[in-house]
Amino acid sequence: MNATPSDRAGKIHVHRKQNLERVAVSTDVYTLACERTAYIFDQHDRVQVMFSGGKDSTATLMVALEVAHSDPRFERHLPLRTIFFDEEAIPQETADYVARTFARPDIAGEWYALPVQHRNACSRSSPYWWPWAPEDEDRWCRPMPDGAITHVPGFTAWPQEARMSIPDMAGLLAPPPHTTASLMGIRAQESITRLRAVLKRRIDNYIIKASGATARGNLYKAYPIYDWKTEDVWAAPRLRGWDYNHAYDLMEMAGVGISQQRCSPAFGEEPLQKIHTYAICFPDVWSRMVERVPGVGSAARYALTELYAYRDRPDKPAGMPWPDFITHYLAKFRPKEASSVAERIRKELATHYRKTTDPIVYKAIHPLTGLSWHFLLTIAMRGDFKGRKQAGARVANKKTEALWQEYVTEATAIRDAGTAAEYGYPRPWPTDPAALVITIDYQSR
Repeated sequence: MNATPSDRAGKIHVHRKQNLERVAVSTDVYTLACERTAYIFDQHDRVQVMFSGGKDSTATLMVALEVAHSDPRFERHLPLRTIFFDEEAIPQETADYVARTFARPDIAGEWYALPVQHRNACSRSSPYWWPWAPEDEDRWCRPMPDGAITHVPGFTAWPQEARMSIPDMAGLLAPPPHTTASLMGIRAQESITRLRAVLKRRIDNYIIKASGATARGNLYKAYPIYDWKTEDVWAAPRLRGWDYNHAYDLMEMAGVGISQQRCSPAFGEEPLQKIHTYAICFPDVWSRMVERVPGVGSAARYALTELYAYRDRPDKPAGMPWPDFITHYLAKFRPKEASSVAERIRKELATHYRKTTDPIVYKAIHPLTGLSWHFLLTIAMRGDFKGRKQAGARVANKKTEALWQEYVTEATAIRDAGTAAEYGYPRPWPTDPAALVITIDYQSR
């Protein structure tokens, strides 16, 4: 219900909201990961580990191997199927580490070098790139690895538009009738979206049925280390004596913090922030990357500026409606991608107005939906083709009272400035924005 005048005169009251905080338990995360992995081994016909050579997939693989050797009933999963998709523009240290790992007798490694579709956020006119694309062989960042798998039945290599992403082709590697679990190093700490993925269910919340173009109902994604922190991921190799990717040593020496270290290509919307570290840490592969993927040189110089919608945002011309400003940036994409991003923005707007009739302001996020024109501008400029940025996730673990105060303050300023017509609101601007505040008392339910 709407807040009463007495509510509006003082502090805004919201007694409880969804809690997305970590819950402390008495068991350590390593033991929990082992228990989950053992359960996965018992419940599925086949198990495979999706291995990138990074720190999180290392923890996942090493836990799986230790569990596989811990009990005779798990021996049916040995040697453990381990899948590596070589993304071409990777440090040599990563390739060396994968080779060392695949040399173990208890691992059945599969090294794929396919032109799978990857996001290229460096360029709006070339929004995708394809590692190991045959038409770009003269510009590959590295020679084709010996023994790499370059063909999978059902994967179309040509034309470019027909090439699938890794999630979409996942079903090709795990056909029915067997049930297959893909162990993945996904951690909830990495993003609110990943956290929400494991909050959808209370039972076996770390096991999710896979979707995608080739999924046929028998493939499951499993996140046994979803509750590990970055510190846990690095403590485990030291305590357990695991090998690791020495590309991280170079990033450490370059001053890259442990929560920001990535060994995969930094061409996506979020990793783009650290693309300049490749030039410092991996100069050999970097010299090829700038020729390999369109826009990389510009991204290295300007990724942390308003050109790529980081930190600052471009100023909207006075008097221009926000929908028109959004359309201006959508037009910078190719028609197909522009249409996709526009549809994403329409869905965000529809979700907002389905939950509330309140107007959307520029900077302050709406406490019920998380939406703002600032957020929509970011989507319009970056693309966010994978849908990793969700408006609703922006209100998680935020103090709702403070969100309402910021929203009411900005809505009132818009009213006073007489600029409401620029915000695309289909109704008259509220004369008393404080009346929009919703007070929810869960304790009375």
